[in-house]
Amino acid sequence: MKRAALALIALVTLARGSVAQDVARQQFDHAGHAKLFPSCATCHQAPATGEGAFYPDSARCATCHDGTVQARVSWTPPATIRRTNLRFDHALVATMFDANHPEPPKCTTCHEQEGKPWMTSVGRINQARCLSCHGVTVPHLEASDTMCTVCHLALPEAQQVTRADIAGFPVPPTHKDPAWPTAAGHGHAAESGAGGKAPARCTVCHAREFCMQCHVDAPERPIIQSIASDPRSTAIVAHLAPPPSHANPDFWRQHGATARSTPAACSTCHARESCLTCHVGTPQVAAQIPPRGAGRGTGAVVVRQRPLFHGQNFANQHAQMAARSARTCAGCHVREDCMTCHRLESAAARGYHPADFLTRHPAAAYARETSCSDCHNTAGFCMTCHAASGLHSTGVLRGGYHDGNQFFISGHGQAARQSLETCVACHVERDCLTCHAANGGRGYNPHGPGFDAARLKSKNPQMCTVCHGTAIPG
Repeated sequence: MKRAALALIALVTLARGSVAQDVARQQFDHAGHAKLFPSCATCHQAPATGEGAFYPDSARCATCHDGTVQARVSWTPPATIRRTNLRFDHALVATMFDANHPEPPKCTTCHEQEGKPWMTSVGRINQARCLSCHGVTVPHLEASDTMCTVCHLALPEAQQVTRADIAGFPVPPTHKDPAWPTAAGHGHAAESGAGGKAPARCTVCHAREFCMQCHVDAPERPIIQSIASDPRSTAIVAHLAPPPSHANPDFWRQHGATARSTPAACSTCHARESCLTCHVGTPQVAAQIPPRGAGRGTGAVVVRQRPLFHGQNFANQHAQMAARSARTCAGCHVREDCMTCHRLESAAARGYHPADFLTRHPAAAYARETSCSDCHNTAGFCMTCHAASGLHSTGVLRGGYHDGNQFFISGHGQAARQSLETCVACHVERDCLTCHAANGGRGYNPHGPGFDAARLKSKNPQMCTVCHGTAIPG
């Protein structure tokens, strides 16, 4: 006898929660045994009585297959039953009758094709038969959502179903609607349950952990809390997508007003960490948004990006904006961000200047590509290196360094006025006073044309004492 296939316990894949995995078996030749078994209960007693095993004992097969009457066969019943989330139990068959069906259905009602000879078309029950008995005339997945729990258990009750089974659940047509992920879609469906609880139909495929894939505010949602917990539900992966409003190019500029007026709308998808990705300097703006934690979803993961007005050379131009509107900068930046560059030793840090910058920094300094003094103390940092390299004066400067430009001394005043920072990389004040001194020197006026002595004296008289001492001319 080939391995028997239980006809009456064959559970059909009815709906989203059903599993179509069968126990590997040899197909039993029902038609070849039609004359031997006048009733299904001869072998399959449990479906008819509600007691005993679904499959016949292999010893009963040996009464004929003894090696003399019939060839011996080797067969053992399956150790496990088929995984499913169906509510159906053969013990319920005795109760399946009504005005239209005055008698309970027979085995052949579900497991044989109508009009076929006895045991010639035994097979698993057809979905259409189940649906027709329940008054459903549309295809399985198009049936009303209220029918789900008629045939299927809630996910936490279907303990035999594995994560792989759950991941393979078919998707109802309603869930394929582009509007389904929105509040008007699945949100409205979830709120349609009685007593503030999620509808039972949702629990056939989903548990609380499924909702937590998106909902950071799960603990504050009574509907989500009304759903039982089952970690297997995350086998169905939910993808959190930004709403259409976030596609507006100006959304990042305008979202603050929405966050302040309706923080609950943001906390559905965003945790506090989402806000603090950008709002490092102003964490108080996210005070009403819950942080990530146990029982909450991770939510939207925000990637901090440069604003559009932070162009390639914004670092060289940001000073004016920072001085004019420091609060704007403080929305994303903290003092430590500024001190990355604006401290004496910042330029020594790796990564600030491009590779091999040292070999070409004289041209960059002379051309004022950046303001070196923003990070460097030119009288200390620059001179320390230049002195160690021998690029400094030990006395009165003579020709040599500036010989590349003939008669440079006659035009150096303009160069000094344009880029005095370049000069002080090599020169100190006494070099200038060799010529430009009121007392001694070579008599060159250090003040230049149009100099307003009274104005300088009123603003910073200490500048005058460098050359004049305390006897500042009137």
